[in-house]
Amino acid sequence: MPKHGKKYRAAKEKVDPTKLYSPEEAIALTKETSYANFDATVEVHMRLGVDPRHADQMVRDVVVLPHGLGKNVRVLVFAQGEGAALAREAGADYVADDDEFIQKIQKGWTDFDVAIATPDMMSKVGRLGRILGPRGLMPNPKAGTVVPADDLPRVIKEAKAGRVEFRVDKTANLHVPIGKVSFDDQKLYENFAVFMDAVKKARPAAAKGAYIRRIAMSATMGPGIRVDPLKAQQMEVD
Repeated sequence: MPKHGKKYRAAKEKVDPTKLYSPEEAIALTKETSYANFDATVEVHMRLGVDPRHADQMVRDVVVLPHGLGKNVRVLVFAQGEGAALAREAGADYVADDDEFIQKIQKGWTDFDVAIATPDMMSKVGRLGRILGPRGLMPNPKAGTVVPADDLPRVIKEAKAGRVEFRVDKTANLHVPIGKVSFDDQKLYENFAVFMDAVKKARPAAAKGAYIRRIAMSATMGPGIRVDPLKAQQMEVD
């Protein structure tokens, strides 16, 4: 197993592994223990009390973070005709309105962060499942990324403003970015609070017992900081 470097070990020494930190403490400590020489992403990792092998216990939704993610989100839209025109007007970075774009992606091009499609394009987009699916880029009605043409401006605006899709993985964990270490504490707190509210609302009716079991926060490359799940679920945004 590779050893961590001096910077990581020094950062980890500041974290008490036995303590459950309040959201405010965790945010402050995450920023303090970020040692990357770039504007690191603040990430939240959550263990849920669900069994994702059962369809009725799947946790999946989208949330628009009030202060965004602090990065330029590149949006690709699959649309034709009026939908393509609306997508361009709404600020989409790329509009795939012909087979040439489909072929480009089939050859491995994925220089975008979010893919949105109109229903009439899904027969073509379906060919790209093996490429886009593993990267979390496949448009999906449940994720709100397959929409009618007249709804494209709203979805594109949300995507660029900080629209985050979350989906429980096979081990019942969620991994979601909530901003950058350069954000002030209040903005990170409010993004975290809005995300927590979305997760609570996404609780499946079939879930039994404790739903949100463990939460950790970290900066890119930084050590994990345990967050008190009860205090996190009590967060409010003014």
